This record gives sequence, C-alpha cells and structure tokens, in this order.
Amino acid sequence: MEISLTTPALLFPAISLLMLAYTNRFLALAAVARSLEASYRSHGEQKHLTEIQKLRRRIHLIRDMQFFGVLSLLLCTLCMFLLFLGWISVGQWVFALSLLSMITSLIYSLIEIQRSVDALEVHLADLDPVPETPSP
Repeated sequence: MEISLTTPALLFPAISLLMLAYTNRFLALAAVARSLEASYRSHGEQKHLTEIQKLRRRIHLIRDMQFFGVLSLLLCTLCMFLLFLGWISVGQWVFALSLLSMITSLIYSLIEIQRSVDALEVHLADLDPVPETPSP
C-alpha cells in the first residue's frame, strides 16, 4: 500500500469534529449529573441515585471514547512524522494503529448512544402514553 503524508492528514478534521462532539456530550452529562446530585441531596429520592449511577457509567464511556480519539490523533501525528523521516513501513503500522484506535473510539460511542437511549426510555417509562390522534 502506498501511503504519503496526506493520507493520515485526512483524519485530522474527522478526529477534531469527533472530539468536539465527545466533549459536548461529556459537558452535557456532567451538567445533568450535577443537577441530579443536588436534587438527590435535597430530596433523597432513590430514583435520582439510580440515574446518577447510570450517568456515571456513561461518563466513563465518554472518557474512554475521548481517550481512544486522542490516541488516534496522537498516532496519526506520529505516523506523519515517521513518514516525513522516510520510515514508510513503521509509519504504515502506526497509521494502522491510529485507525484501530479510531474504530475503538467509535465502538464506545455506539455503546454510549445505546445507553443514552436506554436511559431515556427508563426516564420516560412512568409517563402515561399519549393517545394518538387519528389521521385524516
């Protein structure tokens, strides 16, 4: 396989956008966790404690997503440096590791999204179903 400096550089925008999305998810979950923690301390409802525990697991997933995303960016940068030095075969292996790190990050992202949907289902389960209006 032929690889040049521009090949790993193609991942930079994708990794940057993913990291921004991951950070936004983390900040949103942190805000919800802080709010639930304050509500739990004032009201002592077990439901809040359960939701906080689920949020903690999701925050750990996001931490892992971010770790592998940053690792992918680091390996991608290292790959470019190795290619610049002319170490093509080593650069190719490092690029492969960068891609594996990105794949791992995306898998964690899929798991976190599924947990997010599950958490919303649990949160909304105690609401009465809204009757559907007949279509004309």
